Amino acid sequence: MSGKYIEVDPGVELFVQDIGEGNPIVFIPGFTFTAEVFEKQVEYFSKSNRVIVLDPRSHGKSTITVHGNDYATHGTDLAKVLEQLEVTNPTLVGWSFGCLTAWEYVKQNGTNNMKSLVLVDMPPKSLSTHPEDWVEGALDDIAAIYNNSLTSPKGQREFITAYITGVMIQRDLSKKELTWLVEQSMKTPYYIAGNLFASGMFADYRKEAKQASELLPTLTIVAEHWAETATEFTKFLSPASQVEVLGGHMMFWEHADKFNRILAEFIQE
Repeated sequence: MSGKYIEVDPGVELFVQDIGEGNPIVFIPGFTFTAEVFEKQVEYFSKSNRVIVLDPRSHGKSTITVHGNDYATHGTDLAKVLEQLEVTNPTLVGWSFGCLTAWEYVKQNGTNNMKSLVLVDMPPKSLSTHPEDWVEGALDDIAAIYNNSLTSPKGQREFITAYITGVMIQRDLSKKELTWLVEQSMKTPYYIAGNLFASGMFADYRKEAKQASELLPTLTIVAEHWAETATEFTKFLSPASQVEVLGGHMMFWEHADKFNRILAEFIQE
């Protein structure tokens, strides 16, 4: 994937691909993943839109740094990228923890320079003691991942492999496909993955999620495995948001044709 590098801090560059013309769409990958996972969206939407995808700091081809591996900094980084590329009124599409980056952007910059917001399968608050809330998982399970898995390359590899096959993708993957997906995640070192995991799990963007949905056209796409809880929670917190249900956590990759149609219809409304 060809692209360019944009400096967001001294010594820290983000890899960015900017292709096509028209209303801009910005795709933000999730926890430890890279711009490459959106290749099917780039191919589809760059025919009609300006499409921007990026590797967040310490992801993919971007600079690996021990500084700023949190979603407050990622939101600031995103604003710097959009400013340097002179992007106006984009549709932000966040996937998983990439939604935290999008909400942080809203927190820091408001919604005046945004056209719309698309949130792919991420609750705005990852942990809760209330059983009716949409959350990432039980506290003990999240703690076990942080304390037992994200402490070594082997642990990270085993965790992300299990998450890909158990949550992200619904069909059986070929060995080549699974290896490629795991390799995308492993470009982020385990000690940085741990920082990002903690930052994401302790984040609370309910205020920003509600605010954004009231001020912008908002689409929330949730996976089938928690569709009922996620839909009810979204309709309670952000009743103006359109909600769609599709596939697993990485539905935009596995069910790209249907995902692209849903997104295209939304941005054309």
